Amino acid sequence: MSVNNADKIKSPALSALLVLGAGCLWGFMGLLVRSTDSLGLDSMDICFLRALVTSAVMLPLLLLFDRPALKVRLKDLWCFAGTGIVSMSFFNFCYFKTIMLTSLSVAAVLLYTAPVFVVLMSAPLFGEKLNSRKLLAALAAFLGCAFVSGIVGGAGRLSLGGILFGLGSGIGYALYSIFGRYALERGYSSATISFYTFVFALIPTGLFADSGRALSALGGGAEEFFLLSGLILMVTLIPYLLYTKGLQGLENGTASILASIEPVVATLVGLFIYSETLGLWNIFGISLVLLSILLINRRSPGKNSRG
Repeated sequence: MSVNNADKIKSPALSALLVLGAGCLWGFMGLLVRSTDSLGLDSMDICFLRALVTSAVMLPLLLLFDRPALKVRLKDLWCFAGTGIVSMSFFNFCYFKTIMLTSLSVAAVLLYTAPVFVVLMSAPLFGEKLNSRKLLAALAAFLGCAFVSGIVGGAGRLSLGGILFGLGSGIGYALYSIFGRYALERGYSSATISFYTFVFALIPTGLFADSGRALSALGGGAEEFFLLSGLILMVTLIPYLLYTKGLQGLENGTASILASIEPVVATLVGLFIYSETLGLWNIFGISLVLLSILLINRRSPGKNSRG
């Protein structure tokens, strides 16, 4: 069986822009969460709807315009089980448990240990160089997220269970880059990886979500249907396609650090849409995240895009 080979992105600048675009769109996740509060959906219901709507939209599009993207080898299914079950579903489960056991700010910071895990795992698995610049950028991104979220100054509460589940969410989040890289190296396109990620994510989310309640939210009316579906696609399908495509031209660690722009955008969304306050520590955190992005994109003369 032939596989739809992914077109390589030769420009590291374009790859970086794709990943930054994904991080920015993920930063609008709060719009989806707040929009579903009034519908009585819990976090797992939202995860189920994200996987369902994305899969349902992608399937006819791929059938019409890119049928080869649906072809996968049975021996490679573990890659998509990794991105969909081990990464996406595990990350969501741990993240929601963290939110229940600790504050939102602590949950957000522990989630953004992901770039550190990606950098550390990618070194032995893919031979990516573990240099001081990359480590410094990962540290700056993590500290920036800590300041952006407001955990600095004792804003968040800590517990052993919360810390463990929070670190689990960071590991799960990081594993998308790892399993996604394995799929890319086997010749699969970003469309293939994204589609089968959400197909596999339907398995655990379908088991733990109240599917009837979730589906009734979609069927509440035309306006609700299009609003909810549009938000799901904006913060799910499009950013995952962009991020996976960007991985083709970047190292895993670099991509993960670039995606840490997400909490910065989330903070700005809260500021401009929900009139939330922005303090000096938040601004300092945003500056650190932007510094990490500048650091990770600073290339030494003579180095290639994957060095």
